[in-house]
Amino acid sequence: MPESKKKALGILAIAGVEPYTEKAGEEYMSPEQLAHFTKILTAWRNQLREEVDRTVHHMQDEAANFPDPVDRASQEEEFSLELRNRDRERRLIKKIEKTLNKIEEDEFGFCESCGVEIGIRRLEARPTADLCIDCKTLAEIKEKQMQG
Repeated sequence: MPESKKKALGILAIAGVEPYTEKAGEEYMSPEQLAHFTKILTAWRNQLREEVDRTVHHMQDEAANFPDPVDRASQEEEFSLELRNRDRERRLIKKIEKTLNKIEEDEFGFCESCGVEIGIRRLEARPTADLCIDCKTLAEIKEKQMQG
């Protein structure tokens, strides 16, 4: 599958997995569920690492000392934007690795604020989520109040 198509499809498509189907009576964060999220997170981390590597190679290949100041400024702006994006991706990789550690320590899938289950669907949409939807909404409201 082409990279641009993979990006547009979302995290589950990148990992090549279907949405998790819970079995009747299955315990929350069963070994099967943990394996499902480990696969998603590992594939996502690998895809981000490939992007970072590709950017480094692109910048090395494209680096040129243009005599025209406008061309040079344009290239510097492009590189600056790419570096900001890659920095964001590096932070996301760290968050993914933190989440993988939570899976290993049996702390994954529960809200860090109130301790309730975050939920399979929310975690599939945002595997690095560490707050349930209620606590996240409350945190966003508080953040908006602090800003304005």
